Amino acid sequence: MIQQQVRRTESQNQDYGLEPTAVRETSKYKTEYIQGFVDKWDALIGWEQRAQGEGDFFIDLLRKKGVKRVLDVATGTGFHSIRLIKAGFEVVSADGSSEMLAKAFENGRKHDLVLRTVQSDWRWLNRDIHEKFDALICLGNSFTHLFTERDRRKALAEFYSMLRHDGVLILDQRNYDMILDQGFQTQHKYYYCGRNVKAEPEYVDDGLARFRYEFPDQTVYHLNMFPLRKDYTRRLMAEVGFQQINTYADFKETDHQEEPDFFIHLAQKSYESGNK
Repeated sequence: MIQQQVRRTESQNQDYGLEPTAVRETSKYKTEYIQGFVDKWDALIGWEQRAQGEGDFFIDLLRKKGVKRVLDVATGTGFHSIRLIKAGFEVVSADGSSEMLAKAFENGRKHDLVLRTVQSDWRWLNRDIHEKFDALICLGNSFTHLFTERDRRKALAEFYSMLRHDGVLILDQRNYDMILDQGFQTQHKYYYCGRNVKAEPEYVDDGLARFRYEFPDQTVYHLNMFPLRKDYTRRLMAEVGFQQINTYADFKETDHQEEPDFFIHLAQKSYESGNK
């Protein structure tokens, strides 16, 4: 049985030091998600609007692959874990932030659900979770918290080993290609749907996308993330061992939309029938 591990930190303020754009460390996420930010995260997501925007995309995709057991490794405040449980999937909810897990557990109770939660760093996922899953999901642009290729490869290898022989990984990311090449453009139609909440980059280079989140009460928070390019992410997945990778753009095939907000990668551990 996976034990629920929830603890809170004492820090009430984000601290990036004197040079915020120089902070490019994978472990920084542990102090970015302070309680005040976590308490506002659901307002940023806008649960009802986000559910309408993505529809049953993930539910249908997982059912099509015959998935029953799901590991949600970037649970956040529980949006996808709760939706999947209600759709009939067995879900384990993991996150590196104890504050996020506490909020997810609280949100689960509001929906009359008791989430199975575990706090874990992706780089040592197998150390904390001793089960196999039909699918692993890493959503909410979370993979961009990894700042070195070594960490990204290590996390993907951990994901791969958590899956059954025919398992699938679903991982999303912002369209950093567009941000790096053309500047930031978004209508917030699908992901960050909260009303009167701004989520925009205030600094971008090839190694950092620093996002600023402003809420109606004028409170401001930040996240430092690595701007992953789409083809780079796909290549890493293939090199770790995933056999077939399909990429969607805002819940559509990439060929049908030129400038999406987000990419969604579906990586399969096994070969499709007929593939070599």
